[in-house]
Amino acid sequence: HYSFEIDYENDQFLLDGKPFRYIAGSFHYFRVPKQYWKSIFRKIRAAGLNAVTTYVEWSTHEPEPNKWIWDGEADIVEFIKMAQEEDLFVILRPGPYICGERDFGGLPYWLLSLNPDIKLRTNDERFIFHAERYLNRILNKIKPLLIINGGPIIMLQIENEYGSLDICNNEYKKKLYEIFYQHVGKDIVLFTVDGLTAEKLKCGAIPGIYQIIDFGANQNVEQQFKLMREFSPKGPLVNGEYYTGWLAHWNESFPRICTNLILRNFEKMLSYNASLNLYMFYGGTNYGFTSGANFNNGFLPQITSYDYDAPLNEAGDPTPKYFKIRNVISKYQQLPDLEIPTASIKKNYGIVYMIPMLDLFTAESRQIFGIFKGTFNKPPTFESLQLPHWLVLYELDSIPFKNFKNSYLSAAVNDRALVYINDKLSGLLSRSFKNCTLLVTENEIKSMKLLVENQGHINFGKFYIQDFKGISNVSLNNIKLSPWKVTGFKLTSVVEKSFNSRNTNNQTGLLYDGPQFLIGYFEVTDQPHDTFLNTENWGKGVAYMNGQNLGRYWPTAGPQLTLYVPAPFLKKGKNCLILLELEYIPSNRTIKFQVEPILG
Repeated sequence: HYSFEIDYENDQFLLDGKPFRYIAGSFHYFRVPKQYWKSIFRKIRAAGLNAVTTYVEWSTHEPEPNKWIWDGEADIVEFIKMAQEEDLFVILRPGPYICGERDFGGLPYWLLSLNPDIKLRTNDERFIFHAERYLNRILNKIKPLLIINGGPIIMLQIENEYGSLDICNNEYKKKLYEIFYQHVGKDIVLFTVDGLTAEKLKCGAIPGIYQIIDFGANQNVEQQFKLMREFSPKGPLVNGEYYTGWLAHWNESFPRICTNLILRNFEKMLSYNASLNLYMFYGGTNYGFTSGANFNNGFLPQITSYDYDAPLNEAGDPTPKYFKIRNVISKYQQLPDLEIPTASIKKNYGIVYMIPMLDLFTAESRQIFGIFKGTFNKPPTFESLQLPHWLVLYELDSIPFKNFKNSYLSAAVNDRALVYINDKLSGLLSRSFKNCTLLVTENEIKSMKLLVENQGHINFGKFYIQDFKGISNVSLNNIKLSPWKVTGFKLTSVVEKSFNSRNTNNQTGLLYDGPQFLIGYFEVTDQPHDTFLNTENWGKGVAYMNGQNLGRYWPTAGPQLTLYVPAPFLKKGKNCLILLELEYIPSNRTIKFQVEPILG
C-alpha cells in the first residue's frame, strides 16, 4: 500500500484510493516482553482487527538526559515492522506526553531535576528544547515506516488529550505541529484526540489537523459523534479510544465493565461506518516502577497490572470479551484465515521459602544499594537528587530537645513515609490517606528516620502533573526539624550476587527494624511457562525474578494479589526470587506461585 488519506467529500478514509475503515486495538510495546510481541499481534489480527495503536514513551527511550535506549523492549522500529509482518497497520502516538497510566505520563522525570519551575506541555522553551530533541529522534526513526514509504504507519497523533489540561497553550500546539510537519509534511494523516466535552475539544484542537474524539461504553454514540462534527464537520467518524475496560488503583476494587454494554456501542459505531481504536485490546504490565498515579480528591497510585479487563488479559490470553468482539466484527468484515487463539499453558512452581538476606538500613546494604547524597537543612526532593523512583531515606541524628512524650510529628509527604523513632518503626504518613501527622509516644527521641516511597508520578490531570516526590515541612510540635542526612536507593534491579553475606535478622511479622531483602530459589525442570506470584500474607514491597523487576505488590491494599511472571523472565534450572519487603513478613516466610491471577 502506498497511500492513506481523508476523503472529506464522502466522510471516509481512503487506502490506495479505496474506501477504508480501521478497527484498531491498543497494545504498548513497553508493557510486555519482546518475545511475546508476535503472538499478541497475531491474536489481534485473528480477532478481525486491521490496525494496532501504540504510544511511544519518551521516558523509556531517554531515561536520563541524552542517554538513549532503542533496543530490547524499547525497539519501537522492530515492533512496527513486526506489526506489518502480521498484516496490521499502525497508528502511532508519539506524545511527547502520553498519559497511559504511566509514571509521569511518559515524560522523563529529569525534566523536573533540570528545571524545577519548568512549565510542562507549554511553549516554555526549556520544555520545547527537550521535547523537540526527543521528537526529532523518534520521527527520524519512523519516517521510513510511513505508509508512503512502504511501511504500515497510517496516522500520527500530535500530543495527547491536550484539552484535558487547563492550559490551552496555542503557541505550544503550533510548535509541535511545526516539528511534526518538518519531518513528515503532508506525507501522513496527522490527528489529535480529545474527549467528551466541547471545552476539551476546543482546547485540544490544532488548526489544519484532523480532530477525533474518544469515549466509552457508557456514553451516547450519537451525541458524541455530533460533538465531534462540531469540530470536524467533514471526514470519517472516529473514536480514538473506545474503552474495553478501565484502569485500577490500589485500595479500590478492580473495575469491570459489562461486556454487553461495550458491545452495544461497538456495534453501533461499526454500523455508522466509524473507525475506532479499542483501548486497550491488550493491556500488559507496568513492570518495575513504571505505573503512574491519578489525582482526584486525593492521590491515587495505580496498580502494577495493566490487565485493564481487556479482550486479551494480562497474560495475553483471549477472554470471553475477545470472542464476542470478534463475533461482532465478523458481521462487518471478513475475518482473516488465522487459527483461533487459546490460552497459554501456565505452571504452578509451588511454594518458595524466603530466606532473610539483608536489612535495608544496614551499612552493608547502604554500600550496595544506597547513594549517600549528603546533609541538607531542608529535605530535598527525589528529583533534585536525580532519583527517578521508589525510596529515599531522610535521617535526623539528633533532636534538639528532650522529654517529648506525646508530641506530634507533622510533615507533607509525597507519597508515603515509614517513620522510625530511635530505630524502631513508629508509624506511617500517607498522601493517599491524607494522613500528615503522627502521635509520637516515646519519652525521649534520640533519632528519627523517614523512609519515603515514591508511589508513581501523577500522569493525568489539570495542574497536578508537576509532581515532586519527597518530604517537606517536617516539624515536631511545630518546631522545624533539621539537618537531614539523605540516602537514595537504586533498586531498579536486584540480583543474587548483590549480596555478599547473609544477615541473621530472622524477624517475622511487622518489620520494626526496617525493610528487609529476602531470597528464595525454585527449580524449573523443563521449558519455562508463565506463572503468577501470589503475594497474599505479605505486606508491601517489590519482587525481582532473576533480576527482572516484576513491580510493586501490596496485598493489604489490593485489589491485585498476584504479580504476573512471564516465561521469558524464568530459565530452565535454578531460579532466584528476591523480595524487598517494607512492612510485614508472614511467620512461615513463604510465598507461592500459581496458575491463576487474582486481580480483584
